Amino acid sequence: MEKKLYTIIVHSENFAGLLNQVTAVFTRRQINIESLNVSASSIQGVHKYTITALTDKETIEKVVKQIEKKIDVLQANYFVDEEIYQHEIALYKLSNPEFQNNPMASKVIRRHNARIVEVNPVYCIVEKNGMSEDITELYAELSELDCVLQFVRSGRVAITTSNLELVDEFLEYREEKYRKQKQEKV
Repeated sequence: MEKKLYTIIVHSENFAGLLNQVTAVFTRRQINIESLNVSASSIQGVHKYTITALTDKETIEKVVKQIEKKIDVLQANYFVDEEIYQHEIALYKLSNPEFQNNPMASKVIRRHNARIVEVNPVYCIVEKNGMSEDITELYAELSELDCVLQFVRSGRVAITTSNLELVDEFLEYREEKYRKQKQEKV
């Protein structure tokens, strides 16, 4: 089967140990997690895990079903790049002497719409946010100029391109179900 990069978005309550349970699903299937980002979501008390993995459709469907079975997981969905808006941030620590002695370095930074956020006599730090490919491309070009001392990038953050957050629909359904059960008991 053809492997593809999938983005899995998991909404959960914020309980210790859940991240370990979620990543264990990937480990059991021997799937490498390409990036992982965990943060609060737009819904109070709900956290959002954004995970990318390179696999096939059949496997990602099974992974998402297994994740959804975890007790503290509200909902899990997988997406291809066309269904989400995604972004990353990267920091590049560059050797200042090499950077200043090579006029191409500042041209590369400007061409990639990156920005210099700190400069001192030893190094400068460049920040770039955007798509994964753009961040990788800037790194490759700066590496060719032999001025990169350190490089770090965040995990992918993503939102769906649909009008509604899928977890909103789920929570509304759950709340309505709870209200009906409560009324039936009265």
